[in-house]
Amino acid sequence: MLMGTQIETGGADMKQLIQVVCLAAFLPCAAALAQAPEYNADNRLVLPADYREWIFLTSSLDLNYDQAVPGAGQRSLLDNVFVNPQAYGVFSKTGTWPDKTVLVKENRTAASAGSISKSGKFQTAVASMELHIKDEARFPGKWAFFVSDGKAPAQLMPQTASCYSCHAQHAAVDTTFVQFYPTLLEIARAKGTLSPAYLKEERATAATPGAGR
Repeated sequence: MLMGTQIETGGADMKQLIQVVCLAAFLPCAAALAQAPEYNADNRLVLPADYREWIFLTSSLDLNYDQAVPGAGQRSLLDNVFVNPQAYGVFSKTGTWPDKTVLVKENRTAASAGSISKSGKFQTAVASMELHIKDEARFPGKWAFFVSDGKAPAQLMPQTASCYSCHAQHAAVDTTFVQFYPTLLEIARAKGTLSPAYLKEERATAATPGAGR
């Protein structure tokens, strides 16, 4: 009877162990699905509800490449850039972005007066959001840009928009401006994944006195 009890107990323990292992295997998959881009019937991108819990990459003030970002005008904008954790994990190991990468650029109005502040600027309300999505099966060039007011689902930017050609010509890694993400830039440099075009621009900047400062 004792042996029978041990067998039964062992069977129950084994069943519980299998359930735990299955759950552990399922959770990463569920997390990855939760981070994957989601679109509505109008081909708009649903804003990730938890993006502020994702990996923070950088913040900048009035950074501009070609034309003003949505929401900019006579006011300054501070931005925050986030990426989904799954994509960050892959980049950290390989220096490249996997399929279903989601980069979120949150643009916030910068204020210079408030509370006890005497100088400098701080972030206030969201003025707009820009999202850079890698969805290889959905987009001809693998990547696509979306814009939003920070509330409604984001609208797809047409392939003729200047952001596509700008990123293709100047991005440090796979059409993304990793050169502005200091922690990722060093990873890409170590992994040898920086684009030839970026490396050429980097050398030209280094050779120009006072450039890049």
